[in-house]
Amino acid sequence: MSTKPSPTTPAVPTALPRRLTAAAALTALEGLALAGLGVYMLYVGIAGDPDSPQQAETGGITLLLIAALPLVAARGLRLGRRWSRGPTLITQLLALPVAWTLWSSGGAMTAAAAALALAAVAVVGLLLNPTATEALGFDSGEEAG
Repeated sequence: MSTKPSPTTPAVPTALPRRLTAAAALTALEGLALAGLGVYMLYVGIAGDPDSPQQAETGGITLLLIAALPLVAARGLRLGRRWSRGPTLITQLLALPVAWTLWSSGGAMTAAAAALALAAVAVVGLLLNPTATEALGFDSGEEAG
Protein backbone atom coordinates (compact mmCIF):
# COMPACT_ATOMS: atom_id res chain seq x y z
CA MET A 1 0.00 0.00 0.00
CA SER A 2 1.35 3.44 -0.94
CA THR A 3 1.89 6.14 1.68
CA LYS A 4 1.36 8.91 -0.84
CA PRO A 5 -1.99 10.66 -0.56
CA SER A 6 -4.27 10.17 -3.53
CA PRO A 7 -5.19 13.24 -5.59
CA THR A 8 -8.65 13.27 -4.00
CA THR A 9 -7.38 12.83 -0.44
CA PRO A 10 -5.92 16.05 1.02
CA ALA A 11 -2.63 15.70 2.85
CA VAL A 12 -2.79 16.22 6.61
CA PRO A 13 -1.16 19.61 7.28
CA THR A 14 1.66 19.61 9.75
CA ALA A 15 1.74 22.19 12.51
CA LEU A 16 3.82 25.25 11.74
CA PRO A 17 6.56 26.24 14.16
CA ARG A 18 5.63 29.00 16.59
CA ARG A 19 8.40 31.16 15.17
CA LEU A 20 6.76 31.10 11.75
CA THR A 21 3.35 31.86 13.24
CA ALA A 22 4.83 34.78 15.20
CA ALA A 23 6.52 36.14 12.08
CA ALA A 24 3.22 35.89 10.19
CA ALA A 25 1.37 37.67 13.00
CA LEU A 26 3.88 40.54 13.19
CA THR A 27 3.91 40.92 9.41
CA ALA A 28 0.10 40.97 9.32
CA LEU A 29 0.09 43.57 12.10
CA GLU A 30 2.40 45.78 10.03
CA GLY A 31 0.14 45.35 7.02
CA LEU A 32 -2.94 46.22 9.05
CA ALA A 33 -1.22 49.32 10.44
CA LEU A 34 -0.39 50.44 6.89
CA ALA A 35 -3.96 49.77 5.75
CA GLY A 36 -5.34 51.69 8.74
CA LEU A 37 -3.13 54.66 7.98
CA GLY A 38 -4.20 54.48 4.33
CA VAL A 39 -7.88 54.50 5.27
CA TYR A 40 -7.28 57.43 7.63
CA MET A 41 -5.48 59.44 4.93
CA LEU A 42 -8.26 58.68 2.46
CA TYR A 43 -10.88 59.76 4.98
CA VAL A 44 -9.04 63.01 5.71
CA GLY A 45 -8.68 63.64 1.98
CA ILE A 46 -12.38 63.14 1.34
CA ALA A 47 -14.13 64.34 4.49
CA GLY A 48 -11.49 66.44 6.20
CA ASP A 49 -9.82 69.72 5.37
CA PRO A 50 -6.23 68.84 4.37
CA ASP A 51 -3.88 71.30 2.70
CA SER A 52 -4.06 69.17 -0.44
CA PRO A 53 -7.02 66.78 -0.74
CA GLN A 54 -5.58 65.23 -3.89
CA GLN A 55 -2.29 64.49 -2.15
CA ALA A 56 -4.06 62.98 0.88
CA GLU A 57 -6.26 60.78 -1.30
CA THR A 58 -3.33 59.64 -3.43
CA GLY A 59 -1.28 58.90 -0.33
CA GLY A 60 -4.14 56.91 1.17
CA ILE A 61 -4.61 54.82 -1.96
CA THR A 62 -0.86 54.25 -2.19
CA LEU A 63 -0.68 53.06 1.42
CA LEU A 64 -3.60 50.70 0.85
CA LEU A 65 -1.80 49.20 -2.15
CA ILE A 66 1.48 48.93 -0.23
CA ALA A 67 -0.33 47.25 2.69
CA ALA A 68 -1.29 44.40 0.38
CA LEU A 69 2.31 43.09 0.25
CA PRO A 70 2.79 42.34 3.95
CA LEU A 71 -0.78 41.08 4.27
CA VAL A 72 -0.41 38.62 1.38
CA ALA A 73 3.05 37.61 2.62
CA ALA A 74 1.69 37.03 6.14
CA ARG A 75 -1.03 34.81 4.74
CA GLY A 76 1.59 32.85 2.81
CA LEU A 77 3.69 32.43 5.95
CA ARG A 78 0.66 31.26 7.90
CA LEU A 79 -0.01 28.65 5.22
CA GLY A 80 3.66 27.63 5.16
CA ARG A 81 4.27 28.77 1.59
CA ARG A 82 7.91 28.97 0.56
CA TRP A 83 7.44 32.02 -1.69
CA SER A 84 6.24 34.17 1.21
CA ARG A 85 9.64 34.46 2.88
CA GLY A 86 11.10 36.77 0.19
CA PRO A 87 8.35 39.42 0.25
CA THR A 88 8.30 39.31 4.05
CA LEU A 89 12.05 39.87 4.32
CA ILE A 90 11.91 42.68 1.75
CA THR A 91 9.10 44.34 3.71
CA GLN A 92 11.14 44.18 6.92
CA LEU A 93 14.29 45.52 5.28
CA LEU A 94 12.27 48.44 3.90
CA ALA A 95 10.76 49.07 7.32
CA LEU A 96 14.17 49.73 8.90
CA PRO A 97 14.91 53.01 7.02
CA VAL A 98 11.34 54.11 7.69
CA ALA A 99 11.89 53.47 11.41
CA TRP A 100 15.14 55.45 11.28
CA THR A 101 13.37 58.39 9.62
CA LEU A 102 10.62 58.31 12.26
CA TRP A 103 13.25 58.13 15.01
CA SER A 104 15.10 61.14 13.55
CA SER A 105 11.92 63.23 13.53
CA GLY A 106 11.66 62.81 17.32
CA GLY A 107 8.66 63.59 19.46
CA ALA A 108 5.75 61.18 19.42
CA MET A 109 7.19 59.38 16.41
CA THR A 110 9.99 57.93 18.55
CA ALA A 111 7.69 55.28 20.02
CA ALA A 112 6.38 54.31 16.58
CA ALA A 113 9.95 54.11 15.29
CA ALA A 114 11.03 51.84 18.12
CA ALA A 115 8.02 49.55 17.66
CA LEU A 116 8.56 49.33 13.90
CA ALA A 117 12.28 48.65 14.22
CA LEU A 118 11.76 46.00 16.90
CA ALA A 119 9.07 44.27 14.84
CA ALA A 120 11.22 44.31 11.70
CA VAL A 121 14.29 42.90 13.45
CA ALA A 122 12.15 40.29 15.23
CA VAL A 123 10.54 39.10 11.98
CA VAL A 124 13.92 38.85 10.23
CA GLY A 125 15.28 36.85 13.14
CA LEU A 126 12.25 34.59 13.23
CA LEU A 127 12.38 33.92 9.50
CA LEU A 128 16.10 33.21 9.40
CA ASN A 129 15.81 30.75 12.27
CA PRO A 130 16.61 27.18 11.10
CA THR A 131 13.27 25.88 12.35
CA ALA A 132 11.36 28.39 10.21
CA THR A 133 13.55 27.89 7.13
CA GLU A 134 13.05 24.12 7.29
CA ALA A 135 9.29 24.54 7.76
CA LEU A 136 9.20 26.66 4.59
CA GLY A 137 11.07 24.00 2.65
CA PHE A 138 14.58 25.44 2.62
CA ASP A 139 17.27 22.85 3.34
CA SER A 140 20.06 23.83 5.69
CA GLY A 141 22.64 23.57 2.87
CA GLU A 142 20.48 25.23 0.23
CA GLU A 143 20.82 28.85 -0.81
CA ALA A 144 17.66 30.79 0.00
CA GLY A 145 17.90 33.08 -3.04
